[in-house]
Amino acid sequence: MRTAFATLGMCIAVLTGGPASSATLAENNEAMYRLMQEKRGVTAGQISRIREIMNASGMAGQGNPAVTRHPMTPEQAAQRVPGDPYQYYRNAEFERICGRKYMAPLYDPATQSPSDAKVCIDMFEYPNVPMAYPVTWISAREAALVCAAEGKRMGDAHEWEGAAAGALLEPDYRFDLGSPQAMRAAHNAKWGPTKSWTYGPQWRAGICAQNSSKSPGCNGGSWTGCGTNTYPVGAFPKCVSGLGVYDLEGNAAEHMNLPLNESQMASRGSTTLGVTEMKGSWFIWDKIRAHQEWARWRAPFWHGTKVMAQGSHRNYHLGFRCFRDVR
Repeated sequence: MRTAFATLGMCIAVLTGGPASSATLAENNEAMYRLMQEKRGVTAGQISRIREIMNASGMAGQGNPAVTRHPMTPEQAAQRVPGDPYQYYRNAEFERICGRKYMAPLYDPATQSPSDAKVCIDMFEYPNVPMAYPVTWISAREAALVCAAEGKRMGDAHEWEGAAAGALLEPDYRFDLGSPQAMRAAHNAKWGPTKSWTYGPQWRAGICAQNSSKSPGCNGGSWTGCGTNTYPVGAFPKCVSGLGVYDLEGNAAEHMNLPLNESQMASRGSTTLGVTEMKGSWFIWDKIRAHQEWARWRAPFWHGTKVMAQGSHRNYHLGFRCFRDVR
């Protein structure tokens, strides 16, 4: 196990303050694909389609190796988890309900049990393998296509929020308001008085993957200047929601779908989707809280586009996770 993590670390990790990685983006991605096949059972055919999508992007992966400086290696992260992290994070009940490894059922504990769930969410940011770094520099369109390649889908905003808040509730989109900005404002006004975070009613430093740093001179969006200085997913076992979903706070922010009408709801079977919604905080939050965020918060329409637009936004700290309908 130690040798396996050491090998993984050499392939896809660069320590803060250390030299630039000698591996290329393509080599890092290939190491990630092998891990996905070995630990999650992603098929060769699915990997072929995912590789096609990410190669066409030219940027999607775990960061630009030339400037990325991860603050923790997979081997170091594994030492923070009791026993074998690949087994520690497996849940037999979840796997029976979701039909896949490392997914969690979404439901309302006040009225339902896990077996009542109709949808599951990846327990970790993509590639959804414990101890791997999150994929970033991927557009919303590419993220939706990667999820589809695995027989999954992008999530609607209310589904991510339910995972973070510990209870999946019925959709509350104000379609009558028309604009993304008005819809978000109404939602935040509704939930603001009872805001909470994935791990409790108060924001706390040190619980999640939020104590990394931006690259010196990072201007907010440069491929050559901004490293994806993330932690391995699952490196913070206490950063978990009441529904068993990890790293919703910290590490990468995440693409989600904000439908503007019922026909754009991924949870109702739409593949055309609505507009982009950025969920979660990212890896510098313990040092710089750049804006507000909480479990059911909806961000302003930053870099907003249609999810499936060819030019949908990508960034060094923006990733995603997938959802899967189960009934």
